[in-house]
Order: sequence, then C-alpha cells, then structure tokens
Amino acid sequence: MNPEPVAALSDRRQLRRILRQRRRNLTRQQQRQASRALARQLMRHFSTSKARHIGLYLPNDGEIDPRDFTTEARRRGIHVYLPVLHPVLGNQLWFYHYEPGTVLSPNRFGIPEPSARNGKRRAPWALDAVLMPLVGFDLSGGRLGMGGGFYDRTFAFKRRETSRPPRLIGLAHDAQQVAVLPIASWDVPMDAIITPSREVTCHPQNTKLRADYRRLFVGHYRLHSSRQPAKT
Repeated sequence: MNPEPVAALSDRRQLRRILRQRRRNLTRQQQRQASRALARQLMRHFSTSKARHIGLYLPNDGEIDPRDFTTEARRRGIHVYLPVLHPVLGNQLWFYHYEPGTVLSPNRFGIPEPSARNGKRRAPWALDAVLMPLVGFDLSGGRLGMGGGFYDRTFAFKRRETSRPPRLIGLAHDAQQVAVLPIASWDVPMDAIITPSREVTCHPQNTKLRADYRRLFVGHYRLHSSRQPAKT
C-alpha cells in the first residue's frame, strides 16, 4: 500500500524539509528493496523504448538509487551518462559517459561525477531520456528539487518545446508524492514519474492543476504529520 501523499503546502522550503526527512527515514533495507523494485520498473519501461542514450544520477541524501538498472541498460546497448556541473556556466549541467571503470571525483556539493576531461560528452538535448532525482512530485508532472535549479536551467528549452527530446522521467520513493506542488514559472515539468510501485505518464492537460494551485492554495497548509510512510 502506498503512503498518503503529503498535503499541499505553499512553502517550498518547508516541503523540502519534510520530504527529505521522509526519504532519510527509510531504513537501509527499505532503500535496497526500493532500488530493486525501481530497477524492475525501469527495465519494463525501456524494454519497449528506442532510447539509446540515457542520463541518470548517483544517489545522494536518501534519493532512490537507479544503479541497479545500469548493468541491464548497458547489456541492452544503452549508453549511460552522468550529470557534471558545467565548468563555465556553473548553474547548468553537462552529461558525460558513465561505464565500469569511469573515474569519479566529488564536485563542490560532494557528489561524485566523471571528469570533464574524459571527452565523452553529450549535449542535454541529444539524450533520449533523463532519469532525474527529486525531492517531491505530484501527478501533473510537477517536480521539487533540492533548490539549486540545475535541471530546470539545463532543460529550460523543454518549456517551449515540450515534445522535444529528451523525455524527462522523475525517479522517487512513493513517500515523496505531494497532493499538489507549488510550481514556479521556471519549473520544467516531467514527462513521467517512476517509483518502485508504478509508472505515471504526465499528460499536458494535467498542468491545469498548477493553475488551480495558484488560485486555491494561497496560504500555508498543515501537513498530515501523524501519517508516516508505510513500512515495506
């Protein structure tokens, strides 16, 4: 059974604190089970996909771990890329090829990334799909990140051309769902969300929820704090 979505809150910082704590509260065993279940969902998704160049991430701060999927992806001929902080435009991302033996070094946030000198770079718009980390999501495709805005700036072109590659897929624990996220003008919507239990396609018509949020959810809303994530 999936945990109850977090109630709508207009304060993004408060939401971020609540949701980060939710995923940190998962035990090591729960994280491992979630990672395996996510890998099965991803293999099912990409079994019918023509994607050959996929961006993903290395987990940090309790993020769901997509690495179980990488071995199977390579076996299927899929090239995997990791985000690297742009050396000049420090608020955007480059993507570099990631394979066994790739040397990784911590960036300024302490997150391992490939060296920008390895030469195997791919432009964001040349990827077929990007598996994105997130702090919170809603079913309209709204995404709450860590607050740096790196993915939103990197894929800003998707706001103008929503059908243009890559397909943006958010990965999350089920406990990271929010009833309705507060959406800013610069937020880039996701095309799909995959959790250990399901896959959700985010249809364009669902963006009406975001307009409704701005009209209806003006103040701060109380979290259903007594409801904890379901134990799995």
